[in-house]
Amino acid sequence: MMAAPRVQVNLIGLSKQDYRGNPSTLCQGCGHNSIASQIVTAMYELNVRPEDVVKFSGIGCSSKSPTYFLGRSFGFNSLHGRMPAIATGALFADTTLRGLGVSGDGDTASIGMGQFKHAVRRNLPLVYIVENNGVYGLTKGQFSATAEEGLELKHHGRNPYMPVDIAWEALVGGATFVARSFAGDPKQVKELIKAAMSHNGIAVIDIISPCVTFNNQDTAYHSYVWGKEHEAALHQLAYVPPAQEITVEYEEGEDKEVTLHDGSVIVLKKLERDYDPTDRVEAIRVLEEANACNCLITGLIYVDPDKPSLTDLYNLVDKPLNRLTEEELRPAPETIKEINDLMF
Repeated sequence: MMAAPRVQVNLIGLSKQDYRGNPSTLCQGCGHNSIASQIVTAMYELNVRPEDVVKFSGIGCSSKSPTYFLGRSFGFNSLHGRMPAIATGALFADTTLRGLGVSGDGDTASIGMGQFKHAVRRNLPLVYIVENNGVYGLTKGQFSATAEEGLELKHHGRNPYMPVDIAWEALVGGATFVARSFAGDPKQVKELIKAAMSHNGIAVIDIISPCVTFNNQDTAYHSYVWGKEHEAALHQLAYVPPAQEITVEYEEGEDKEVTLHDGSVIVLKKLERDYDPTDRVEAIRVLEEANACNCLITGLIYVDPDKPSLTDLYNLVDKPLNRLTEEELRPAPETIKEINDLMF
């Protein structure tokens, strides 16, 4: 008989399978799936107990992602744009948990911008991942607030507005950890997540995550347009063809052109090794320079490891109330007698 293959475990005795969630229902080739996979790997390598993590999300394709990782963790799927408020309440209630929020460019940079900025300025102890694809994927690909000016999409024309730069908004809002990456660079994504999980405060990671929905030619039989013109449907359905995930490898300081599924091209630039991420003025300069040349800077843009987090500012109990045992909650008989004697 052949011996069963050995399951590799980390330092706390857990296998990678212990960090996975349900099978993904997102489009095949979606960058969000790659990010979920790197969260699994990062938590496994960090030896984090899944039960010590609480997950948060809002509404959108990105906000479905927490279902696909850390199946043993608590999770809250909140209202559109309201994830920071739910996270604030939960992390105040139980400071023993580590917060991990996943949002999208619509969930964060449109309806949720106000909540995002307040979570940032308060330095909420939360890893805040933005899966940024520049479109509203769940509602047929309208421009989001991060779509570049001049972008043309089927049925939506040309985008006339300047984009919201999430990393820049986080930096000027006072975030103590700001990073950007690309879903097709899994090594960098994983390392940034690991660094963010080790940070005490808000850690914003803007991850460019291409949407494969727009690999969708009008003349293809499985396209949305062709199907709409030829069907007599009881209800509206859209088929999104599978696409190969976009991956890249490039060195620090190197520029890299990447062609997305819809034919558009983005330029990535990885920060050089001698860049000082603790210099906030330099971080703003680098982002402004990148915007001027239409580059997407990736890597750790800024970090302040010394600023106290939101929960550090308050005199919170060491042991959260929801962790107290029955013996700790029940007053001793002499205490009850003392109270009764004072009342009667």
